[in-house]
Amino acid sequence: MRPILIRMATVSAHPASIAAEALTLSGFGGLPLAATHFVAERPRSFPLLFAHGFGQTREAWKRGATLLATHGYSGLSYDARGHGQSGRNPPELGYEAEQFAEDMIVAARAQAAPPALIGASMGGLFGLVTEAMQPGLFRALVLVDVTPRWEAKGFERIIGFMSAFPNGFDSLQHAAEIVAAYLPQRKERKSENDLRGLLREGEDGRWRWHWDARLLGELASGFEAHQQTLVDAAKQVRCPVLLISGGKSDLVSQHNIDEFRQLVPHAQHVRLADATHMLAGDDNDAFTATVLDYLASLPRF
Repeated sequence: MRPILIRMATVSAHPASIAAEALTLSGFGGLPLAATHFVAERPRSFPLLFAHGFGQTREAWKRGATLLATHGYSGLSYDARGHGQSGRNPPELGYEAEQFAEDMIVAARAQAAPPALIGASMGGLFGLVTEAMQPGLFRALVLVDVTPRWEAKGFERIIGFMSAFPNGFDSLQHAAEIVAAYLPQRKERKSENDLRGLLREGEDGRWRWHWDARLLGELASGFEAHQQTLVDAAKQVRCPVLLISGGKSDLVSQHNIDEFRQLVPHAQHVRLADATHMLAGDDNDAFTATVLDYLASLPRF
């Protein structure tokens, strides 16, 4: 099946000032979840919920959420448990997929109305699971380069990068060089200042990722075992769905997309030809324009 073509809206490269309010949600088991509420001056009929990918934080959505808020879509972005400024599981409590799903339900219900979820990678997978658990939780799902099944080589490449420096980086400059080599397609290289929000300096002077290293062994290692559960969840989704894939993604192939379209026949698909799995970061303006057009096509009620 060919991806649908959506007229690309124009987004401003310099969005107007948008109020961004910091707040804390009480996740599953009372774990604190750090969140940001982007407040549109003239809100549309439904809000948005942004869910980041494994190893990212809510900062990944800052530019896109701000742009969408200038077009009337208020949004809530939060750090998943074990990521960024959100709480981490205590040593005696392992990380399990069910906890992340329950956290997402909390975040969705914190909105004034059922939100449209914009979920990247891990965030999109939990979107499928939670909508199947709680039909009607979301106004719509926008899945960012993720399907219930994925390519093993692409997954191994991502996990390989995330586990490559268990003892951290010598400096922010060292980290910036490693990230630039991993993301050669990026037009703009992350600055040392950008990386301050992604890394933490330890007492030994070394910089380590903001996410709990336990997540690799306790959550990521089990993702593939849950693929059939994700397939079953996708079959139950009835809300509007848009899949945005990267034309250069090594995680989501055409085969994965075709299977997804069979599981969710009403789903629409847009491919951004020059983007990789890190789709929103590769070309945020094109990504945001695609989302804007899709949201505008949803019936109001």
